[in-house]
Order: sequence, then C-alpha cells, then structure tokens
Amino acid sequence: MARTAGDGDGRDVSGIRRRPKDRKAQIARASAEAFSALGYHGVSMETIASRVGISAAALYRHYSSKYELFRGAVLNLGQQLVDCTAQVDGADPQQVLDQLVSALIETAMANRSSGGLYRWEARYLHGEDQAMLNDQLRTVHERIHRPLTALRPELTSRQRFTLSTAVLSIVGSIVDHRAKLPAAQVHDLLTQLVRTALSVDLPDVPEHQEPEVAPRRVEPSKYEALLTESMRLFNLNGYRETSMDDIASAVGMPTSGIYKYFSGKSDILAAAFRRASDRLSAELSTIVATVSDPEEALATVIDAYVTRSFAQPELENVYYCERLNLSAADQRILRDLQRSTVESWVELMGAVRPEWTPAQSRFAVHAATSLVIDLGRLMRYSNSHEARTTVERLVDVTLLGRYRLRTALPTK
Repeated sequence: MARTAGDGDGRDVSGIRRRPKDRKAQIARASAEAFSALGYHGVSMETIASRVGISAAALYRHYSSKYELFRGAVLNLGQQLVDCTAQVDGADPQQVLDQLVSALIETAMANRSSGGLYRWEARYLHGEDQAMLNDQLRTVHERIHRPLTALRPELTSRQRFTLSTAVLSIVGSIVDHRAKLPAAQVHDLLTQLVRTALSVDLPDVPEHQEPEVAPRRVEPSKYEALLTESMRLFNLNGYRETSMDDIASAVGMPTSGIYKYFSGKSDILAAAFRRASDRLSAELSTIVATVSDPEEALATVIDAYVTRSFAQPELENVYYCERLNLSAADQRILRDLQRSTVESWVELMGAVRPEWTPAQSRFAVHAATSLVIDLGRLMRYSNSHEARTTVERLVDVTLLGRYRLRTALPTK
C-alpha cells in the first residue's frame, strides 16, 4: 500500500522526510527548559539539538548561536507576561487587579519548567536585550499599579512598586520548586496570598536611606575567610567571572594555598551552602525546642530568616543564581537540605494554619522565601529597620495571615 503523508514518521508519499511545521516552536521550548534546568553556561547547541531530536548542524540552520536561542527564550517569557495582561480592562479596579493576577498565575503555571530562566539567568543578557526585558517587566508592573492606585491612593510610588514586586514574587515562586498541588488549588492559594499581600500597610522607606552597616567580621581562620570572601565575590561578580586568583587575593594568600582546603571553586560553593544549611537547621531546632507556642515559634523563625538574609544577602542570592554550577551530586544534597528546612516550616504551619493542607503550606512557604529574596534585591538589601519591617510584614501575611507590630530588632 502506498505511504501517505501523515502516517506518523514525517515522510510524504515520496518517502522524503519533511521538517515539522512547528520545529522552531519545539526548539524554543526545548532551549527554554534546558537553560532553566542547566543554566546558561551549562547548555550547548548539542544539548538543545538532542532535546529536540535533531543534529546540531540542523539546529544551526534555525539559530546562529547559543546566545540567540537564550535571548529568544528569556524575552519570550517576558513577552508572555506582557501579552497575558494586555487585554485586561474594566471599570472596577478590584476586578481588574484580580484578572491581572489570574492571568499571571496561568502564565507562570504554563511555564513552570522554564520560568526560572528570566528570574535567575537573565543577567547573561547583553545590554540592549537586558533593557528590553526590563521594559517588558516595567510594563507589567505599571499594569498592576493602575488598579492598585485606584484602590489604595495613599501609596507612594515606591510602595506601589514594592507591592507589585510582591505580586510577581508570589506568583513566580512556583517556578523555583517542584512541590505538587492540583492546578485549581495552586491558582486559589496564590490568589489568596496575593490579595492578602496587597492589603498590607507598608512603612515608607526613604529613597536614599543610609543602611545600618554592621562591622565587617574578621574570620578567625583561613578556611572561614575563604568561604566568606568567596561568597562575597560570587555575589558581586558572578561565580563564572570569579577566579581562584581573585579569591586568594581577597583572603591574602597564594592561590596554591586554597587547594589545601578545597579542590576547586565548585567545592567552595558546595561547602558554603552546606554550612549555611547546617546553621539554618540548628537555628530552627533551637527555636522549636525553646518556643512552645507554634505561632510564636513561626514568627520567631520569620524574624530570624529575614534578619539573616539582610545581614548576609550573598547566601540567598548566590544560592538561586549559582546553584546550577554545583556538581549533580551536590545539587541533590542541597535540594534535600532545602526540602528538610521547608518541611520544618510546614510542620509549624500545620498548627498555625489548620485550614491548609501540608501541600498548600508548602507552596506558601516557598512564596514567603521568594518574597525575602525578591524584595531584598529590590531594596538592594539596604539593612535598615524600615526595609526589614517591609519584608517581615509581607512574609507574616503570607504565612500567618496577618502581620505583627514589632520593636526594632538588632542587626546581626
């Protein structure tokens, strides 16, 4: 019997293999997922070609370079956020705001396997492309600001931007983890968290406030100094852009001396993350053991987490931006440590928010930790009482459902 087009092997009646009409779309999806999972430097043209099921030579017929694919993937994600909010309009500002949030949630859920790309890898965009992404995100922020201003005219421009950042952070938090929950429940929970966050009264943080600067610690050993200075440099310049010579110079030792303690940069990165995880775990255990009331314990955990994040911002930032530079084995260990920490928070949530299932609490905890880093980055981790109070209030309402009045906490 003669073979006909559409028999399933991509050949027409002459037996010639035809290129699928959606080949470029397949390549775009595969590249976005690859860059998100492996990081910009961890992906090659061969990697993407393999995911699509074609040769690298065939891939070069569509795209001239890895950067062209990367640029397209990141800016496509940004454009999806612009497009999904473009047609939302109406006379009722609350309804408009709800529709905007719903559209953003649907877009985040549709891109859960690749959405982390614009959040953590976009720093590799070149100048004009970075500006284009910034314009896309600014458009989305402005669309949130319009109904928010109508509902809360008392907000300053900075406060509006803080709250729109919180919206995108809560919604975007689902791309940073793989916890499971039915799609309808994810939508309902994120909607609830966003509505609560948008009602928060925020302190007015001055535009040019001088941060509270803690004295620089003097590390008692070369090992500690290597961990501390490495993380500072990774945060300042990027892991790939920091050399062993840079680290040695910062510590004041010959480069060869580093290898007495670590086998290489990846080993330093893994050791720093494990050290931070161990300290976080010990802190959680101490709080749970000494604070009997679950809500007070959770509130204490929140305060400690925010205080530490602003005192040592490089830990959070480097974790999200550079974790893909770890070996596969170290990445697994780090994921297990992170899950253990999240589960400790979820256990406390069980008593504080009994209306939520553990799965819902898990999503809320990830949203809360996302707020800490996204708002911290927005504020450039200005370690002031007002900045920390802003973050603490938004994390409070995310996990507790309300925020607490506090006295000023010391900077650690």
